[in-house]
Amino acid sequence: MYQALYRKYRSQTFGEMVGQKVISTTLRQAVESGKISHAYLFSGPRGTGKTSAAKIFAKAMNCPNQVDGEPCNHCDICRDITNGSLEDVIEIDAASNNGVDEIREIRDKSTYAPSRATYKVYIIDEVHMLSTGAFNALLKTLEEPTENVVFILATTELHKIPATILSRVQRFEFKSIKQGAIKEHLASILEKEGLTFDDEALTIIARRAEGGMRDALSILDQALSLSPDNHVSQVVAEEITGSIGLTALDSFVANVRNQETTQALSNLETLFDNGKSMSRFATDLLEYFRDLLIVKAGGENSHHSPLFEENLSLEQDRLFQLIDLVTSALPEIKTGTHPKIYAEMLTIKLSETHTQVLQEIPGNLQEELDSLRREVEGLRKALKEGKVQGEVAPTRKAKPAYQYKVDREKILTIMRETMENPQKSRQCLDALKATWPEILDSISPQNRALLNGSEPVLANQENAILAFNAAFNAEQVMKRSDLNDMFGNIMSSAAGFSPNIMAVPKAEFEKLRTEFARSLKSKEELEKEDREEYIPQELEFLSDVVEIED
Repeated sequence: MYQALYRKYRSQTFGEMVGQKVISTTLRQAVESGKISHAYLFSGPRGTGKTSAAKIFAKAMNCPNQVDGEPCNHCDICRDITNGSLEDVIEIDAASNNGVDEIREIRDKSTYAPSRATYKVYIIDEVHMLSTGAFNALLKTLEEPTENVVFILATTELHKIPATILSRVQRFEFKSIKQGAIKEHLASILEKEGLTFDDEALTIIARRAEGGMRDALSILDQALSLSPDNHVSQVVAEEITGSIGLTALDSFVANVRNQETTQALSNLETLFDNGKSMSRFATDLLEYFRDLLIVKAGGENSHHSPLFEENLSLEQDRLFQLIDLVTSALPEIKTGTHPKIYAEMLTIKLSETHTQVLQEIPGNLQEELDSLRREVEGLRKALKEGKVQGEVAPTRKAKPAYQYKVDREKILTIMRETMENPQKSRQCLDALKATWPEILDSISPQNRALLNGSEPVLANQENAILAFNAAFNAEQVMKRSDLNDMFGNIMSSAAGFSPNIMAVPKAEFEKLRTEFARSLKSKEELEKEDREEYIPQELEFLSDVVEIED
């Protein structure tokens, strides 16, 4: 039976791992020094070697003949781990075994000592698929690990792993494999298989793999199936990946560079008739412009066509404009209902960009600048001489301050209630002020923002008044019926009592407090205050002898 390339050429030692040198070196040294932790987490994009690294690590820590941290791959234990038949190394797919019962079974079995190997190893792939209950069950095992038991967790979605798990494992982040490393690995595999290939074909496959070695090997498998003569050609690679040929891109960009819109649209029509995806066209075009920029900046030139050399004459500023246009149009082409129309619109914009830039710059630019300079100098001179009278700019009619109609009678009633037992009211207010920061910390950020600029100003056992700097915030608090219930629960435990909340703008509260204070004073006291307010400040010492007549 034919074996897929990604299975046939799976890495069997740390040295064979591609593009993960730091991780392979760290794991090899851990084995060599005997510093094996109880739990590891491998995260990163698909096809970057996480599961392969886990199996190599399991072999290395259990191999009796390991040298410099590398497994021998010849002993019974290494062969059984490779074949998946060693009972001490258990591979589990969390996507299909994500329940609490499965993890509890693992936890129970992990207490038994390994039968043949030194370490019992559990490799849990796609661990982010575990349920919350399963994670909790696993957490207990990671907190109190059994001796000689190692857990290796692998995931492509690190953000779904609970923080409690992350804090109990050694984390290794696998990176996307570089295009050059993928290309080099594919070439070595084809040489081992005795097959020939075009260098450009491997470049296309490596680019299409997007950093995943498994994807690259799968694409290569497809290309070999389509190649009748065991030769991986550029045409076959383009057909398999759906990529746009470099010759077609060269011609398209050349027509765009020369503002030949009709020819560029004809190139696009040819690609569409050949069944090419418009989103793939836009993506490849973006990469083509990127390659032009890299080469112009002194980078390596992987293109060897005469048209590409001619396209290098594009100015850097215009290349940036073209890239911006493609980037902005790409989402519409990918998700829109009419990708071909969007691609045609993009083509027209690309070819007419240079013309638009030229039209935006007036031909008599120098004359315009000289005229502006003369005008500025004239204004500056006139200002120095005081000849220019400032024109009063039309003032925008000020908007009236936000008004919030408070329940005056209710607030005055609360004030009267506090006067019945002022000592108790003062105690309630002091308790509320002391716990106010704690109360604010106990609520959500949204509610905390709503209470910004507020402070308790009056309180008793039944009611509490909050004064707000902003009238709008006060009104919004009064509209939130759930806030009173929430405050009641929090203040009951924090301050020792549970009053109803009244929200009032601070300015309005000050007016009401003054009004209430005046209502408590006698007629003689009020007349005296009015008289004192009437007498000028410098004559206050005569207030007792001066009589004011109506």
